[in-house]
Amino acid sequence: MSFNHFDAKGQAVMVDVSGKSATMRTAVARATVTMKPATLAAILAGKMTKGDVLAVARLAGIAAAKKTPDLIPLSHPLAIHHAAIEFSPDPDSGVVTVEATVRAFERTGVEMEAMTAASVAALTIYDMCKGTEKGIVIGGLCLQYKEGGKSGTYRREEP
Repeated sequence: MSFNHFDAKGQAVMVDVSGKSATMRTAVARATVTMKPATLAAILAGKMTKGDVLAVARLAGIAAAKKTPDLIPLSHPLAIHHAAIEFSPDPDSGVVTVEATVRAFERTGVEMEAMTAASVAALTIYDMCKGTEKGIVIGGLCLQYKEGGKSGTYRREEP
């Protein structure tokens, strides 16, 4: 069975995963949000005018994981069984590390769902803080870990 990404006319198509077996798939993605330490202190103290920044960003990231096929044209709609967003704030540096974990029993991986979740959670932090600080930087979006499927386990090696 061929899993081509193009049809006979050379047009991009969704990969045919109908011949694959469903397995448990897990992916973890990470992004960083860098701001002034004072802005992060206000977030952690619950003093941002738009409300609880990290709670809203967590919900936004989970919702984004479920909406990935609506945003990424050739991704497959998946029945996500687990989606979680964790934050690791470093008050001294003003950096919040966002980590998204997604799990599903499917025929294709959940890497895009995890990456989408991490990026939307990070964007939500920016949105809720932009009135206080417009110079916030989002970066470092990457796949940290994935398991399941034919290609097996991947673990990002940190430099």
